[in-house]
Amino acid sequence: MKKSIAIITARGGSKRIPRKNIKDFLGSPIIKYSIDAALNAGCFDEVMVSTDDEEIASIAKALGASVPFMRTSNNSNDFATTADVISEVLDAYKALGEEFEYSCCIYPTAPFVTSEKLKTAFKKLKESEADSLVPVVSFGFPILRSFKIEEGRVKMNWPEHMNTRSQDLPPAYHDCGQFYFVRTSAFLERKKLFSDYTLPYEMPESEVQDIDTEEDWKVAEIKYTFLLERLKK
Repeated sequence: MKKSIAIITARGGSKRIPRKNIKDFLGSPIIKYSIDAALNAGCFDEVMVSTDDEEIASIAKALGASVPFMRTSNNSNDFATTADVISEVLDAYKALGEEFEYSCCIYPTAPFVTSEKLKTAFKKLKESEADSLVPVVSFGFPILRSFKIEEGRVKMNWPEHMNTRSQDLPPAYHDCGQFYFVRTSAFLERKKLFSDYTLPYEMPESEVQDIDTEEDWKVAEIKYTFLLERLKK
């Protein structure tokens, strides 16, 4: 059994941003950032791209990733989950006689993923008894002070905290949407990325950006440019 595999999930049918997974991000196809991070981390026996798209497959191979098989149509639609895709990849490798102790799913639109983050996350998971690890970031404002809109009116989700000071409320976190590390056996048993024993890997908000719209894309480029300038200093 090999130690670890990086699975970069990049289907061709993105809707909100056409050809999103290979769109130019500050001079390179955005998938390059994820592939480079995985290849340079030094902790993967295999770095592969799961895709249903021939152009993405060609670019991925040129960038150094493996594409040993194409993703099936069943897992290339809008309803297939990340867990579905990972399961398909692991099953396909098993059929080829290859199994992995650890698996890492990396999204193709995650330019803030670095080899150092992957190495640190992998080490943290291996040194624990956890089933998985996920990067998280705190909400910028306490969600217990959040609102909803009903019939055109603003109403608090938790009115009991109307006058609670922000600093007295516990922080809340959300998934960064960048990568997921799992112990393969635990994942295959439950087919879930999150379990009762999932470790957090905290990220600063300046290095997290969900990219679903053109505006998100521009914000991500601004954040990334800021990060590069900070690193130069």
